[in-house]
Amino acid sequence: MHACGKTTPHISFELLHTPFFEDHQLMSKVWPWGSYTTNNSNLIRLCLLMHVRARKKVGESADWTQTGEKSSRTKRLPLNPKTEPDTLPPPAQNKMSRLDLTMEWLMVAFVALLLAGQVSSEEIPYEHLISQIQACPKECHCPPSFPNAVYCDNKGLKRIPVIPPYTWYLYLQNNLIDVLSANSLHNATQLRWINLNHNKITSEGLEADALKAMSNLVHLYMEDNLLTSIPSPLPAKLEQLRLSRNRISKIPPGVFSGMDYLTLLDLQGNKLQDDAVTEVSLKGLNNLIQINLAKNQLNTMPLGLPPTTKQIFLDSNNIEKIPAEYFKGLPKVVSLRLNRNKLANGGIPNNVFNLSSILDLQLSHNQLTEIPVISSGLEHLHLDHNKIKSVNSSDICPPGALDEYLDEKGPRLRYLRLDGNEIKPPIPRELMMCFRLLRAIVI
Repeated sequence: MHACGKTTPHISFELLHTPFFEDHQLMSKVWPWGSYTTNNSNLIRLCLLMHVRARKKVGESADWTQTGEKSSRTKRLPLNPKTEPDTLPPPAQNKMSRLDLTMEWLMVAFVALLLAGQVSSEEIPYEHLISQIQACPKECHCPPSFPNAVYCDNKGLKRIPVIPPYTWYLYLQNNLIDVLSANSLHNATQLRWINLNHNKITSEGLEADALKAMSNLVHLYMEDNLLTSIPSPLPAKLEQLRLSRNRISKIPPGVFSGMDYLTLLDLQGNKLQDDAVTEVSLKGLNNLIQINLAKNQLNTMPLGLPPTTKQIFLDSNNIEKIPAEYFKGLPKVVSLRLNRNKLANGGIPNNVFNLSSILDLQLSHNQLTEIPVISSGLEHLHLDHNKIKSVNSSDICPPGALDEYLDEKGPRLRYLRLDGNEIKPPIPRELMMCFRLLRAIVI
């Protein structure tokens, strides 16, 4: 008995003689048992192994042979060369002398998918492959080479069509959708990734349980819509939430409760103010790595960021100062971007950027007149378009760096931007002596 639940005659099959199919690594995926394995526990058995031969005309019968002769255009793969002859039993040969072209095309596509490694029983069961393709909405495109994806973008849609049940990736960007109801995607419970960018979805048009049912969703894109609040409730397994360029002005308390998988939160280009980004509103983001709050209406550094945060983007706000102990609870910060704010030297406490973890610090387009103290581990420093008039090596060079520059703990700065200031050449020799790893400096 085979995986399809019925006995299938052992039939050798031939693959078109092309460089693609000649790859022995691809061949190994169907040799010698007519099966495909993606991992130790994931196996799809081919319930029907068919002979694929280039035909001279449409409707010509498939050339099933018992001689085992090797065609100059094809390569024969017996199921088991040790125990099974390269023949088709006469009864089976008579029954299968002709194959419907549609079925043949689908089988060819499926075999190609197996060889390309894009289909597995974990992603889409073999027995549902054909029904998945046939269920493709007429407004959308469902490529056989990527049966888990449904492309409905740029179609002028006002409503979401019925989506096939085994869809993983759904593209609905650049449409006119204004409502996301609980029934919109009730059939697509396997969704991992949905792109709803550039639509007209409002918070009022987003029903409460519209996203909750997507228990497998890990990527949600709703950029460039008309949302005024963070959608709630959110799928518990969500890893990336991208809501940039909406009209969001508030983050409901508890909206991130239980969101232990969320690592990326993109809220740039909204209308968030200081009272919206607090310890209460961000509670639950226990594994957050990147947060983007650029182009909002913040006057102070956001509160409540979890200690796991590594990338903080705060460009184009109205921030004037940084609390002295702000980074004490953020020991893993690698990249900090504060370009285009209102920071002056008086708003930057001494040693506030002297963090052992930080590699990239961007303070372009501010009101600095002096170079702030940096850590020896910093690799990229952007200070362009400020009001800096001179470079004092004793200020920028970490203490003791001139004596320890050969040590692995010495200054790691590799890229320095100082253009757009009032600095005039030459570059102080002490600066170059301090940063021996410097590869580019822009003045």
